[in-house]
Amino acid sequence: MSTPDRPAALEGQLLQLFAPAKINLALHVLGRRDDGYHELDSLFFRLKWGDRLRVRLWPARQPEVVCRCPQQPELAGADNLAARAALSWLSARQISARVEIELEKAVWTAAGLGGGSSDAAAVLRGLEACLGQGAGPGPMLPELALALGADVPFFLDPRPSRVRGIGEQLTPLEGRGPERVDVTLVNPNRPLSTPEVFRALGLKRGARLDRSAPPALPLALPSTIESLAALVHNDLKRPATVLCPEIVAMCQALDEAGAIGSGLSGSGPTVFGLFPTPLDAAQAAETCSTIHGFSAISTQLAVA
Repeated sequence: MSTPDRPAALEGQLLQLFAPAKINLALHVLGRRDDGYHELDSLFFRLKWGDRLRVRLWPARQPEVVCRCPQQPELAGADNLAARAALSWLSARQISARVEIELEKAVWTAAGLGGGSSDAAAVLRGLEACLGQGAGPGPMLPELALALGADVPFFLDPRPSRVRGIGEQLTPLEGRGPERVDVTLVNPNRPLSTPEVFRALGLKRGARLDRSAPPALPLALPSTIESLAALVHNDLKRPATVLCPEIVAMCQALDEAGAIGSGLSGSGPTVFGLFPTPLDAAQAAETCSTIHGFSAISTQLAVA
């Protein structure tokens, strides 16, 4: 293991990082591979809402990582994906340092929004920019990211993207999207296990999803909110709803509030609704929270 060239710079150096959530505007399951992984074709969009991380760096004789989460202590420790990202980066770079992570959680956990994956990617980006061989992602980061989880590579450069394979094939969407897209997120106040949802889908190894060919996803950004809404689809909605029936009520609440389109993000249980104005999105969140008792927030899609 080596120490950084400028050890004095590590004396409590603070990195303040933002880790945005995402939604899957569309998620098509193509089939299950022989190795057990499911092959997907999806549209990922970053949200202007997410977690914040404060990372302090100290010199050390060997790699050390500490992760704290004062709001949710159960998320602290070495098993947190952000801590695992830091340790994998230090090991790959052969750098000895102490990394102290304080995680300020905003994104619901096990919610289909990529919160933990985004935290991990933020740590990879931050450490690479501070201690690595340049400020960009570099050829090493995608490999580390994919080893941590299927959604982590997207968050290294979270532009609107078509994501295929098991998450490793990313194609940023071309062109310009709508000027602004307001979105309301609704969660039933309980997590949903991604492996359980895929098990409920019921695909055997080597099987394809039994249906006609999935609609082709675009490689260019739709120019209107209506054309975005027309793409909303998720093959995991049926198995997720079996495990979390509240999904039906949450989507119905968004539709009744005037959503142009609503759907499930990832493996759930969070659902989203696209709205024409920030006031509409905020009012929908208020209704879902106060009347229906769900957790809800309004934010924006990052479409640029």
